[in-house]
Formats: sequence, C-alpha cells, structure tokens
Amino acid sequence: MINVKVFMRNGGQPLKRTAVVLQRDVDQRPTPATATDRAGIARFDLPPGSGKVFVEGIERYHGHLDGEIEIGLWSLTQAGDDSRGAPGEFPSGSNAYPGMTTRTVQTDGRDVVTDGEGYLVNPSHWSEDFARASADADGLDLTVEHWEVIRFLRAEYARHGRQASVRDMIRHFRENWGRDRGSSRYLHRLFPRGGPQKQGNRLAGLLRTKGEH
Repeated sequence: MINVKVFMRNGGQPLKRTAVVLQRDVDQRPTPATATDRAGIARFDLPPGSGKVFVEGIERYHGHLDGEIEIGLWSLTQAGDDSRGAPGEFPSGSNAYPGMTTRTVQTDGRDVVTDGEGYLVNPSHWSEDFARASADADGLDLTVEHWEVIRFLRAEYARHGRQASVRDMIRHFRENWGRDRGSSRYLHRLFPRGGPQKQGNRLAGLLRTKGEH
C-alpha cells in the first residue's frame, strides 16, 4: 500500500479532493488519478517500487514509493523542486579532460556526451531516458529493483555530495529488501558489468565509486 499525504506547509491543513497520480519507473504507466480524502491522503493498492508522484499534474516527488509519502506545498501551483524526494543539487559543468575519448548517447531527442566507458561528461545531462538507453546498450532490462538502486544512488549523491559506497548500499537494501537480496552478491547480479558501484553509478549519471572495483 502506498499512501500520499498532501498538505499545506503554512498551517499543515490537509488538501482534500486533490488529484494524485503515481508513475512507476519500471513501466512508466501512470495510475488513474486518485483524489485525496478528508485527511489529505490518496491511497494506492500497489507494491513498493520507485517512481514519481504528480499532484494536480505537477511532479512533486521522485524516489522510493512505499508506506506514507508526505508532500507539503505552499500552493497547488508552486513551481520548483523543493518538495521532491531527492534533496540537494547535482553539479553542472564538464568532467572532460584533454585527450578524453568520448562517445554520444541519443536520449530525449539529443546527443548526450559520455566518456569512453559510458559515464556522463556533464552530470546535469542525466535523464531517465539516458538510464534506459545506457541499459539497452548493456543488454540490461531495467526492473523495479534496478530503478530502486538508481534512485537511491542519485538521492545519496544529492544529500551527501559523494557516491554511495557498497556498504551504504548493502545497509540500505538489507533494511528494505531483506538479507538475501540486500547483499553484495545480489546487487552484482542486478548490475553484472562491474556491480552497482560501476554499472549502477554509470546508469545513475554518476562516476564510479572511488577506490572500489
């Protein structure tokens, strides 16, 4: 069960009869709009996963979808990213260096530049389409679990300004998935080309974790 609670930040009043839509990363299919009840909660009988929450047609959250997700708004028409689930900002600018081998990936109708291994030269050019295109090039079919890892990696970088270590990943996913799936072995099965610290970070638009192979 996924419950989305929508409320006004100024006073905390619940927003009633407000349209909420979920869009899961794994299939990109939006749910039918569900109106919030008297408590400001829209309820979805869906399994946990990762994806986005739209309130009155505006994206207000992206990340892990499970339990209760709180979305506080100053107004229904406010713009900006302040209510989304991944705080912080990603750096902009180029990671290019003299003599770097580059290639391009076609995403969102434009060419995005990567280095010779497929890591983004400019982290701000990441998009979900980039992750899908890179996964397709690897012969990898992105599942709910892949998207959970990608969202986690990006959220951790946004919060702390550094890539998550494998220990960070294991700690997080052991809590969310249990001991068997929350393990280094299972994460490497999900990302067979170098594990989550290489292939995972690359699909998430980050560089590989320093000091790990």
